[in-house]
Amino acid sequence: MATINLTAAKFKEDIFNYETSKEWKYQDNVPAIIDFYADWCAPCKAIAPILEALSEEYKGKVKIYKVNTEIEQELSSAFQIRSIPSILFIPLGDKQPMMQAGALPKAALIDAIEEKLLKPLDV
Repeated sequence: MATINLTAAKFKEDIFNYETSKEWKYQDNVPAIIDFYADWCAPCKAIAPILEALSEEYKGKVKIYKVNTEIEQELSSAFQIRSIPSILFIPLGDKQPMMQAGALPKAALIDAIEEKLLKPLDV
């Protein structure tokens, strides 16, 4: 499973429809990461193969999406993307997503996946 290109329409359908709901509620049953990038961005190009590898390593456990900020301006605006790459970590349910600006190293991405997305909820 490679990373998935994400459009605003697909985001509203599969992840969260920000036009019809104001309260965040993730609609999928697998945590997700969204990479906001641009083709001309060198740090974005550097992190792309890492995200591709992680999409294979965490296949079936975490979905990894990519949003081209120059094409998907509506979605970029909805998340107030000011710098790229920006990475959105989306845990399950109504837990709030977490945004991280900058190209994170693989170890930091793995730590975020394990601690923020896959760690069991406190009971």
